[in-house]
Amino acid sequence: MNQIISHKSLKEKEFEKICKQGAQIEISSDTLSKIEKSRKFLENKLQNSEKPIYGINTGFGQLCDKEISSSDLGKLQINLVMSHACGVGNPILPKLSRLILLLKIKSFTTGQSAVSKELVEFLVAIYNSGAAPVIFEKGSLGASGDLVPLAHMTLPILGEGEALYKEKLYPGAEFLKILGKESYSLKAKEGLAMLNGTQFMLAFGLDSVWRSRKLMDAAISICSLAVDAFDSRTDFLHPAIHQSRPHSGQIEVAKRIRKLLENSEIAVKEKAQVQDPYSVRCLPQVLGASLDTIGYVASVMEIELNSVTDNPLVFEEEDLVVSGGNFHGQPLALVLDFLGIAMAEVANICERLLYKLIGGERGLPVFLTKNPGLESGFMIPQYSAASIVSQNKQLATPASVDSIVSSNGQEDHVSMGANAALKCYQILDNTEAVLAILLLTSAQALDFRRPLSTSPVLENMMSAFRKDVAFRDSDAYFKPDMDKAIAFLKAFQFETNSE
Repeated sequence: MNQIISHKSLKEKEFEKICKQGAQIEISSDTLSKIEKSRKFLENKLQNSEKPIYGINTGFGQLCDKEISSSDLGKLQINLVMSHACGVGNPILPKLSRLILLLKIKSFTTGQSAVSKELVEFLVAIYNSGAAPVIFEKGSLGASGDLVPLAHMTLPILGEGEALYKEKLYPGAEFLKILGKESYSLKAKEGLAMLNGTQFMLAFGLDSVWRSRKLMDAAISICSLAVDAFDSRTDFLHPAIHQSRPHSGQIEVAKRIRKLLENSEIAVKEKAQVQDPYSVRCLPQVLGASLDTIGYVASVMEIELNSVTDNPLVFEEEDLVVSGGNFHGQPLALVLDFLGIAMAEVANICERLLYKLIGGERGLPVFLTKNPGLESGFMIPQYSAASIVSQNKQLATPASVDSIVSSNGQEDHVSMGANAALKCYQILDNTEAVLAILLLTSAQALDFRRPLSTSPVLENMMSAFRKDVAFRDSDAYFKPDMDKAIAFLKAFQFETNSE
């Protein structure tokens, strides 16, 4: 069954389901009528008004005072797309390209962009084919929207650029031929509507939120395993502590770790130490703050998902076509930086935990090997984790505080939100790797605690992990085990809540 897309607001988690189900989409009939009505209003404005309307019968950016004749309005839109398709770097992941396309379709459903019904239906057909326009990583300033990447998204409908279709790369013209379509002829304003918008930043932001939630589930479970593997006390989890500082994330993390450690033989064993280091004792506070951050970022993404970030906008009921700045990416840039910082801190505390596990404390052998000296054991995976955490600290430097003047001073403050999005995504990759190394290390340490067992839930996780990665009796090539740990992290269904 097709998924109906309309002008009505969607919850961010509803939109996630649409994306992950991979269903084909269709635009509701009332929404198509709304789009058609808005387009006719704009066309009437163009016919009956002698006033210039930015981007429709004028040039763009600093060229906004240059009027364009009515005979050249279509050519103006094509020139816009071609001239703006100057991306740099690697192509982004196909799933992100398709998400950008879907977000652009969703943004058009309000009718306030005043594109034609035919354009929206053409985009829906491209999306439903399963294709992914080839979009490059770099080039967006994040104000006037994501002009460069969205130009690359637009090229295939014009028979230009490239598209990935059924796992094969095709030039735009060949791709359209396979679909049995002629190249689309852009009408007045449509090129500008395709390019103006925050869909590149938003796609990365939404996917980063979805990835971050899964990484937090993994982090809470793996850190719980590390807590037991380090023979830690559990009094730091007492509910009274967290009710006295009632941040919701902190309370939630403490509750989840308590549940994960229920019926652990190691946890109830009497401890020699009076207190544990901060990397253990402050897990609820640190991970909880990151969990709260994800929730806040998700709320911003949900607003943006249901917003119109084109320019100019059409308000038929007010008889208005007006130019503004909804394309400016600052709301996304700030929270993408915030999310990157929050997830870098998850990696940071996890690296400190694995460092404690290899230190030869609390009955564990130094570097978790039976023959220290002859063997290096888990010495060097900590180096890798430390390197990654250090890079995260560099990547967490905000992009949103920067701005470089463009378009001869017309576009004199930009968000750099696309750079924030790319950095955040790299931080998530790095955090995933650190979590995988902590999982490897915690599992090794726990096996030195045998015959004592951890909780049933964590033993199930251990059992599943040990099917992929064995206990290391001696030094051996490490990289394959690290790759298997990352693959396990991606595939395993970690405990998700405290209920």
